[in-house]
Amino acid sequence: MSLNRRDFVKLCTGTVAGLGVSQMFNPAVCEAISGSLNGNRPPVLWLQGSGCTGCSVSLLNSVNPHIKDVLLKVISLEFHPTVMAWEGEPAIEHMYKIADKYDGKFFLVVEGSVPTAADGKYCVIGEADHREITMVDAMKELGPKAAAVLAVGTCSAYGGIPAAEGSQTDAKGVRQFFEEEEIATPVVNIPGCPPHPDWIVGTVTVALDAINKHGLADGLGKVVEILDDEGRPTPFFGENIHDNCPYLDDFDNDVLATKFTEVKGCRMELGCKGPDTNSDCYKRKWNNGINWCVQNAVCIGCVEPDFPDGKSPFYEPA
Repeated sequence: MSLNRRDFVKLCTGTVAGLGVSQMFNPAVCEAISGSLNGNRPPVLWLQGSGCTGCSVSLLNSVNPHIKDVLLKVISLEFHPTVMAWEGEPAIEHMYKIADKYDGKFFLVVEGSVPTAADGKYCVIGEADHREITMVDAMKELGPKAAAVLAVGTCSAYGGIPAAEGSQTDAKGVRQFFEEEEIATPVVNIPGCPPHPDWIVGTVTVALDAINKHGLADGLGKVVEILDDEGRPTPFFGENIHDNCPYLDDFDNDVLATKFTEVKGCRMELGCKGPDTNSDCYKRKWNNGINWCVQNAVCIGCVEPDFPDGKSPFYEPA
């Protein structure tokens, strides 16, 4: 199947309904994008704060495009604690060298929240120059130098589970942390617990395409234009789950399920948070397009800023 670059961008921006990035991606598209960059793959530094690494696992589950093609042909991943071969002080030193060399021209991906209590010592990411580097330190030092930040996952975007009621770490999302530290670097939120790999790859690809066409500053401006009030790309987070649910007709006819084994019936009485959740899960689906949450259970609203406290309890007795 042939898919040109313009069609792929349309796909990423949601103008081809019902088809996901992974479902339509093929090697020709990857070659076109990498060819347009032609050896100028933007450096990416991936930090992990308070989280479960599930966002990285989700990205690594990207089948089409294969994650190898994304890492080797589209971007230059210079630092990632989970997948890189380096470790310890040499890896941290390399991270800082890349940030200095490409000041204002690299992308910072943040997975997990930023715990700020106890001077940030709830999350130490490494050592350099005989000192511990906390997540707070890294964000203060790398954040202002980055061209833009991708806050991947709800923990990074809004605080998520590490910031839930009862937490002692004072964990915060990237945008809140930047506002308090007066760091002006633009932040793109890609929430989800975890986010769909298409949301990550698609956002990166659309951003690179805009930068190729308009230059770094204006290209990033084009990306900011498609963000909603919560900092999310509207192509992926601009549609309401409930309004597009396969059980919508049942809801309209007051047919409500009382248990998950029922074939028919809206799942709202069982705790579904679809009416308060915006994402394209219903058409993009998960596990390489096999299924999605409402097919087997309920939507728990994991892409929303008030997750998890505002969406608890996830399941309710009918």
